[in-house]
Amino acid sequence: MEITGWVNKITEITLFVEDLQRSKTFYQESFQLLIQYEDENCAVFDYGNTCINLLNQSNARELIDPAQFGRVEDGARFLFTIQVPDVDRVCNELEIRGVTLLNGPITRPWRRRTACFADPDGHIWEIAQVL
Repeated sequence: MEITGWVNKITEITLFVEDLQRSKTFYQESFQLLIQYEDENCAVFDYGNTCINLLNQSNARELIDPAQFGRVEDGARFLFTIQVPDVDRVCNELEIRGVTLLNGPITRPWRRRTACFADPDGHIWEIAQVL
């Protein structure tokens, strides 16, 4: 069965967070983004072609029931990648904003230069430059 025609693009990604204010501050300061929408349970940031919705994890159950949300202690289960023209410059900017890199910048054998960092809830972000 082919599912073409209705698959268009990813418009939102919802991240379950322990402390909404802490995560909201991190995303505002690290990415220099404006909030598109917020209420007492969420904050939505516009990344251009995709929105990141930070949702209090206490509200997650109603969205994903009967599935369970993972805990930070369980480790990374995915990686978000943002392609940039100059990884080193972006890493310098992130460090000035108080972001601690997990690794990098590293030149990879698959012709990418990458670096990773985590948000306060352990969601891993990769900055990648095509070489």
